[in-house]
Amino acid sequence: MLVFAAETSCDETSVCLMKNKNIVDHITFSQEIHKIHGGVVPELASRSHLEKIQEITQKIFKKNKIEPKKIDIFTATCGPGLIGALLVGSTYVKSLALNVKRPFVPMNHLEGHILSTSFNNEIKYPHLVLLLTGGHTQFYLMQNSKEVELLGESVDDAIGEAFDKTAKLLGLGYPGGFEIENRANKGDEKFFSLPKPLINDKNLNFSFSGLKTYINLLIKKSEINDFFINNLCASFQKTISDIIVSKIEAGIKILNERNINIKALSVVGGVSNNNYIKKNIKILIDRKNIELYYPIKEMMSDNSAMIAWACLKNYNNSKNNIFFKCEPRLRINRNL
Repeated sequence: MLVFAAETSCDETSVCLMKNKNIVDHITFSQEIHKIHGGVVPELASRSHLEKIQEITQKIFKKNKIEPKKIDIFTATCGPGLIGALLVGSTYVKSLALNVKRPFVPMNHLEGHILSTSFNNEIKYPHLVLLLTGGHTQFYLMQNSKEVELLGESVDDAIGEAFDKTAKLLGLGYPGGFEIENRANKGDEKFFSLPKPLINDKNLNFSFSGLKTYINLLIKKSEINDFFINNLCASFQKTISDIIVSKIEAGIKILNERNINIKALSVVGGVSNNNYIKKNIKILIDRKNIELYYPIKEMMSDNSAMIAWACLKNYNNSKNNIFFKCEPRLRINRNL
């Protein structure tokens, strides 16, 4: 089964060829134009996708000497995400599918992340999934490979957005995650005591807007220099890590009270690249004696490889749906 997949939900234009469980080729173009704005500009993202998707699709077909008529399934992200960006990718891939009379399978971006660790791991169930991206911060429970239940999510900003906005307030580059982690390595994580919203609430919801507001006020009344930036980045990173670790521990406890004994945790999405957060999650997981999974590097951030893989895993339950409409707030159904 040869799959062609595209991912254009935000600011990465990505295409992938996957045959069974092998990535034949994978190209991801990260849009640089947003750096000068300190965040994603939807209109510019859509225009960039329009410019790049044909180029990288032709490149991947030519490089691997594959013609569209040799593809068995075409798939693309159809939500959630920026509506203009989603329309560019899905419409283009639908046209390829129609041209060679092959099925088009719409895919959920979140499902791609959730299933990404099953590409390189034998998942043990029940399984807790922590999704950390620029647009989402969510906990999911998977009782088996098909059943998924949303346990909690951010009630305001996503975790990646908190990193990006904090970096922008400090005059650092975009995306903010790498910049903050780099500066945090030079700072004192105990220098500032920052708020930890919802950390003591007995649920698995997150909130980051109050933390961002506090940092904004702190910056306005402080002298901004390297000493301040490094210490604030270190303190911010520690605060975020404390919130995540606390919520993981709470999730395991809440599920134990439901007589669900978690066997493994997957941490997925671009923010899962943060080494400091990884280290502290591992300390907790080792103490809890459960398995910890991460995706392969190619499937960490927004990418089409995870979309191809999710399509392959669920194709038997999917139907050709060329008329599927993109949904910027697409959720995950209970059954994958």
